[in-house]
Amino acid sequence: MSTTTSHTPESEGPVAGPPARPARLIQNESTTEIPVHLLFRDEPEPVPVPLKPAVVGRRYGTGEQPRLRGPAPVRPRPVPRVDPTLVERPARVLPGAAGVFAGACGLAGCVAVSWWAGALPPLVLGALGLPSYAGAGLGPAQWAAYAGAGALGLFGFGGLARGRTGRAWVLGLFGRYRGTVRRTGLLWVNPLLLRRRVDVRLRHWRSEPMHAADASGVAVRVAVLVVWRVRDTARAALGVEGHETYLRECVEAALARVPVETPGSGRASVDAAEDALTRRVAADTAPVGIEVFSVQPLRVEYAPEVAAAMHRRRIAALDAEHQASVLTSLVDSVEDTVTRLTMRGLVELDDYERKVLVKDLTVAFCAGRGETAPWRPVEQVP
Repeated sequence: MSTTTSHTPESEGPVAGPPARPARLIQNESTTEIPVHLLFRDEPEPVPVPLKPAVVGRRYGTGEQPRLRGPAPVRPRPVPRVDPTLVERPARVLPGAAGVFAGACGLAGCVAVSWWAGALPPLVLGALGLPSYAGAGLGPAQWAAYAGAGALGLFGFGGLARGRTGRAWVLGLFGRYRGTVRRTGLLWVNPLLLRRRVDVRLRHWRSEPMHAADASGVAVRVAVLVVWRVRDTARAALGVEGHETYLRECVEAALARVPVETPGSGRASVDAAEDALTRRVAADTAPVGIEVFSVQPLRVEYAPEVAAAMHRRRIAALDAEHQASVLTSLVDSVEDTVTRLTMRGLVELDDYERKVLVKDLTVAFCAGRGETAPWRPVEQVP
């Protein structure tokens, strides 16, 4: 084995081994020189980096990738609010006997002052059994006594009120709520208080046909029955202007948002729609003191502009359902007949004879039921 010595300009010493070959290069017009061994170099795999799902699509033509946008936040529906201090509370009233007694005292005082002033005629004196008295005349004292006795009588008789079952009085003084009277019988209420009667019985309201839509978005007309009552008289009378009108508008708004099931729907769907309507109307009317028990659709019909089209669609659906049931029954009967004939060994059929028998049985069963054959067999031309 021999060693070859070569001289290089940089070094005068001997160099062992063959001269190094130039590295192979790849070069074109748009790239720089790349060594071949770099293309096939084994490099360690990069560590995977978890990425967030930030790309949902690509904007064509810009090379820009939009950010992932989540679902739009659902804004809560604003809930109607009233004055939190406006809550029903019992008002201070007296039995009616107190008012009658005060009124009688005032009337008796007026008679006594008239006798004192000598203003009673002899006929009245005789009827009342009072002795005749010349009287001191109508002076300042007599007028003051008249005023006091008259005010007592008016205050006593003017405050009498009759409380009835199912009715309540909402009392107010100079625009301020003073309480609610739910008692029955003869009562005495301060005559200076403003009284507003409210019906607290269980009530029902049948609406006129209102605009609505079914689950498919088809326009319908709905008449509903609403069962409700006033739970908080203070809020119903003072918290809203016309609680009955407010209830009707809440029902109309609920019908515009909750799909109504058509008469052809199942019982479960109808009950679900009724529950949804009741919950929505009850939630809207609860802040104003109205308690809703049920909102029941009584009559649901299509709007006049779509009634004819939906009627034809319904007839077509019923016809298709009837044809499908007839066809299913027909196929089952033919299959059962052919199977029995074959299993009992009455006939031995090949494929062609089986097809002919099935065709003949189908035509025979259709003719026997008085139905039109679901298809017309094509006659083969010899």
